[in-house]
Amino acid sequence: MELSGKRVMVIGLGVSGIAAARFLASRGATLVMTDRRDDVERSTLPEGDLKLGAEDATWLDGIELVVTSPGVPRDSVLLRAATERRIPVIGEIELASRFLDAPIAAVTGTNGKSTVVVLLGEILKASGRRTFVGGNLGTPLIEAVDGKWDLAVVEVSSFQLEWIEKFRPKAGVHLNLTDDHFDRYKDLDDYGRAKARLFENQQTSDYAILNRDDPNVWKLAKSMRSYVIGFGLARGESSASIWFDEPANAIVFDFDFVDAPRGRISLGKFRLRGRHNISNAMAASAAALALGVKAEEIERALSDFRGLPHRIEVVHENGGVTFIDDSKGTNVGAVVEAIDALAAPIILIAGGLDKGGDYAPLRRPLGEKVKLAIFNGTARDKMAAALEGSTQIESFATLREAVEHAARAARPGDTVLLSPACSSFDQFKDYAERGNVYKELVRAL
Repeated sequence: MELSGKRVMVIGLGVSGIAAARFLASRGATLVMTDRRDDVERSTLPEGDLKLGAEDATWLDGIELVVTSPGVPRDSVLLRAATERRIPVIGEIELASRFLDAPIAAVTGTNGKSTVVVLLGEILKASGRRTFVGGNLGTPLIEAVDGKWDLAVVEVSSFQLEWIEKFRPKAGVHLNLTDDHFDRYKDLDDYGRAKARLFENQQTSDYAILNRDDPNVWKLAKSMRSYVIGFGLARGESSASIWFDEPANAIVFDFDFVDAPRGRISLGKFRLRGRHNISNAMAASAAALALGVKAEEIERALSDFRGLPHRIEVVHENGGVTFIDDSKGTNVGAVVEAIDALAAPIILIAGGLDKGGDYAPLRRPLGEKVKLAIFNGTARDKMAAALEGSTQIESFATLREAVEHAARAARPGDTVLLSPACSSFDQFKDYAERGNVYKELVRAL
């Protein structure tokens, strides 16, 4: 892709947008940078025109390429107008992939992406490979360009996949698909189509690593050009399979490619809780094996892995009560996983900004393990109405009030779990700030 002298618009000036703008400028592009916010710091941006506030289609006059940020909705004025004018529109991961020399391992799914990306990155680093880790996780992929990497491991969201053209991961991993982002997608099928784009440019020499335990994911196996590896808790019938041997507490794999035909990886020292984390370990191991890592190297890395902040993280124990931060659990599926990973009795703190999903799948775990559900934030009334009768429910406006009430209600042996099932934007800038505030409130009790 030739960029020198090309007039390029960057839409959305968050982390990935700014990184893309800087890269484009370094390649000689003439920039027009836009954002709906009017408080963007000019000092953080490269040279170019800056247009803030309400979008105006005339800003596209003379533009030859648009690079959009994942947070920009598909129906934005500028994106619709660019499409109508047949101006090419790509995202930051597509731009990065055009210039990146290293093979890419990309991970998508509703839940578990960050854990699998970091875990796979640690496995590859432990095997001696120079590995970039980033994407939707934090560091934009564009920042890997010009680095000396053997591999790039990236978390890829459905928002990012909406604007790819040639993006082609050597290993693509799809973990699961459950209700989420229905403030952006009309239904699960619409959301699923965006996720499935991860594999559309793969060829027979690439790998598609798919969750057999999720029918919405596994049905994609029939349409793959790439080599399919299935992972699941039970042994699969596919020619390349990885599964969990529960009596032995080990991952077992049986592949039909030469470098890693069959073997097992002990989980005896794996520290992460819950069966969903066994699935995460299988997904990361399958990708690592496909990329040539030996089973013993994977086993060592799994033993050393401590997990991620804000994902079923034990943060405090006080008077026999354990407090756990799962602020990254921003959808119903993640909350179900968190509850299933813990022993009863649980006091659940949930709520925040509603994302348009169905809360009904929480009824079963609430009824089985949760003695008290405390809802907070703008979604609290909707959640309480949807889950009435499943367990005792109380509601408060703020997270502070919810934590204070949970502490009063907790008894020795209880677990207080923050797992919101909602985004954080009604009270906080992101899930990390929410989790950090929760930790501060708990430790101040």
